[in-house]
Amino acid sequence: MATSELFGRLKALGAGEFVHFNGSLEEHLIGTEALLRRWSCAEHVCIAGLFHAAYGTAGYGEQLVSVELRDKVTALIGQEAESLVYLYCACGRNAFYPRIGSLDQLHMPNRFTQQEQELSIAELEAFCVLTMANETQIAAASSEFRTQHGTALAELFGRMSGLVENAILSEALAVLGNT
Repeated sequence: MATSELFGRLKALGAGEFVHFNGSLEEHLIGTEALLRRWSCAEHVCIAGLFHAAYGTAGYGEQLVSVELRDKVTALIGQEAESLVYLYCACGRNAFYPRIGSLDQLHMPNRFTQQEQELSIAELEAFCVLTMANETQIAAASSEFRTQHGTALAELFGRMSGLVENAILSEALAVLGNT
């Protein structure tokens, strides 16, 4: 299914109606997907970028669809993309982000189940590139966001070194003003 068709189905869930940091959630999701495509990420990662806030996130509470409807999202975007979307939405960021780059980085607190979720290296890498795209997309459009969060994001992105390609890391840090 073409991205435009997928996005049409996402809009049917109400994505354009939610306000996001720099405008609408719709604009943010499209921008995140476009960034992942520019970075030549795998197709399932790009699609996950378009749906990455479907179940709400620890940083953005609005849900496009209930987590109980994962099977419908899976039918729409495929198992691999939906699994990454779920992982991204389920992440307990405050507890997990400090673990990235440590020996405990393969154990993610799942805010939906209140359990620790074991990650594979591939899942962690996909999570990191999606996180980087999400935050970079917002930072590129907002000097206020860069001022408020740039230092912490640069530190987080630095700990993602080795989990994302060097060119992606360099671009993300440049957007933050930390090259």
